[in-house]
This record gives sequence, structure tokens and C-alpha cells, in this order.
Amino acid sequence: MNKQTVVIESIKILSEQGWSQPTSLLIENGKITEVGEGIQHPNAQHIDAQGQYILPGIIDLHGDAFERHIAPRAGTHFPLELALAANDASLVASGITTFYYSITDGFEPGPRSRDTVRELLLALEKLMPRFSCQARIHIRHEKVNVEKHDELVDWILSGRIHLLSLNDHLPPLNNERKIQRYLAGMRRRVSMSVEDINQFLLNLQQHRELGEQQATALAEIAAQQGISLASHDDETLEEVSRSISLGVSIAEFPMSEAAARQCQKGGAAVLMGSPNLVRGGSHVGAISVKEAIEHGVVDILCSDYHYPSLFSAPFTAVNTNNLSLFDAWKFVSENPAKAAGLGASKGKIEMGYDADFILLSEIDGSPLSISSTWVKGKQVFAKSRLA
Repeated sequence: MNKQTVVIESIKILSEQGWSQPTSLLIENGKITEVGEGIQHPNAQHIDAQGQYILPGIIDLHGDAFERHIAPRAGTHFPLELALAANDASLVASGITTFYYSITDGFEPGPRSRDTVRELLLALEKLMPRFSCQARIHIRHEKVNVEKHDELVDWILSGRIHLLSLNDHLPPLNNERKIQRYLAGMRRRVSMSVEDINQFLLNLQQHRELGEQQATALAEIAAQQGISLASHDDETLEEVSRSISLGVSIAEFPMSEAAARQCQKGGAAVLMGSPNLVRGGSHVGAISVKEAIEHGVVDILCSDYHYPSLFSAPFTAVNTNNLSLFDAWKFVSENPAKAAGLGASKGKIEMGYDADFILLSEIDGSPLSISSTWVKGKQVFAKSRLA
């Protein structure tokens, strides 16, 4: 749909009381400007939604499944334009209307190196105007990656980064379990012998102190620029305290209920992965999202590594955690919008908000029930055209 003014008729809107009677929505210049029955506008295109259900578009703050479009098999690498186009189509087909490309600024050579980040950032900035889904940049900075610190600072100051998380995936030398788990993953990404990898990880240990100093500086700059800051995998209360002192507003994947609760007490919204909830548990032995929701220590769900799970997860929470869909849907819309500083314009079907939403033929939790996805008042995905 290319017209700037649209009235969508006969839609059901979700509220605390449940689904409304069929009503209408007026969209002007990408914004919702009126909600109610019998909307008339002389220049609007009228569309009959035939009683379908409307939900706010999904806001995904942490997703890296695009990496598999770039390298779907070990040793393969597709042109970025081709890979990112396929990823964009996957996003809107899953009801995601705002997506943060979570790019690892790591210490490894290859797919998670600064060179790869630089290449991907340039490609995304070139292609963003052509994407259907609204794209934003989430840099996942590994603290021991101390080289080219000034370049990362410049990206923040120039507005090229919209979310920054501070990660520490370098396994400590005294934790054999973490070392073996990391080695297993690194061997899939990097062609190095076991001996070379071990020496590589040993050499990186000396960068920890400088990395912490740089992380503090990055946190201060992000705060000055109004960029949301996230912690990652906080495990101990000491780590949580450090994160809160840096000013994080999002706590990604805290490793225990105690850590998650302490993050919330410090003012950080707790983010966890929707695949964990949909699959019934973590693939790395972390906290169960189902149990975390039961105990009230989850605020946001993300796709992590699987986009369709983010659409299905709120419906799963309804069935397994006895939540209302109104409350469960906040995990993927209103709450991430607020945590990322978008709460005044996204995450709700209300007057003054961006017309980012999905229309459903059924409310069964299946992505197959998504009949269309809309971004800024434009239909960007559709099973069939509405008249």
C-alpha cells in the first residue's frame, strides 16, 4: 500500500478486557491518528480487514539469525546484499517490524571480528532504505577486544549505533566447563588448531583490565548520546552491581533468578530468549524462561537465534504461565520499546503511535496466521491483499 492515508475497518483490538468489537483505525503519514467506529476521511483508502485481529508490531532487540543467511553452512559465505535481503523477508513474515541487528564485535578472527563488523555496518546502512523491516544496529562489544577503541567510540558519537551491549565471553582460565563450551563454538567458526586456540585465549587474558577501563568509557559515552546500554550474561550479584553502576537499562540473559531479580531492582529490564520458552528450556543450561516468567523476573523477550519463536512466545506464555495475551504481548512490543527509548512512538495501537502492526486471521500462536505485517502504515508482507 503506497497511499499515505488509510482507514482499516473491521479490526479487533486487544485490551486488558480482551478483544474489542470490530472497529477502525485511521493512518496518516505512517502514524495512527484515530481509533474508533465509523471513521471517515475524504482522502483515505478504506480497507476491510474482515474482523481480523490486530497486535502491535514486534520489536526485537537482540537477534543474530541473520548470520545464518550470510553463512548457512560452515565454510560458506554469501554476498551480504543477498543474505540481508533474505533476512529482511524472514523478519516481516514473522511479524517483526523493528529489528536490532545484533552484531558481535568480538576478539576472534573471521565472522565476529572488527573487520566483519565494519563490512556489515556499511552494507546495512546502504540497504536500510530498501528494507521492509525497520533496521537498527546493536553492537555486542566483547570487552577484551581492546583494539581500535577509537573507531567504536566514533561509531557511537556519529549515531551509527542504536544499542550497545558489553559482553565477556572470554572463558576464565580456572573454569574448565566454560573453556570447553567456548572451544566447541569457536572451532565451528574459526579454522585454528586446538593448540593455537588455547594459546590465543591465554594471550587475551592480559587485556581484561584495559577492556574494563574501555567499557567504562563506552558506557559514559553511550549515556551522553542517549544510547541504551545492555549487560550480558550477568551471573553473580557482583557482576550485576558492576553493570548497574555502568547505567545499563537492559540486562540480557542473566544466568540465575537471583541475578535477574537484582537487575530489575537496579532499574534494568531483563531480556531473555523466546526459543528458550518455546522449546521448553535453554540449550546451554541457563535459567528456564518459563520459570523466570512465573517468578516475575522477565520483562522482554527477543528472537536470539530464531525469529518465528518471538511471535509464538507470548502465546506460549498464555498457555504455560497463565498470562493474558494482553500482558504477554508486552514482552515483545511495549516493554522492548520502552527499554530502547522508543516507548513514545512504538509498541502500542494508540493515537500518536507509529502504524507498526500485524493482522492475524487466527489467534492460535502460529506464524501461519499472520495475514499481513505493516510498517509505518505500509503493508510490507501479506498472504493475500485486503480489499
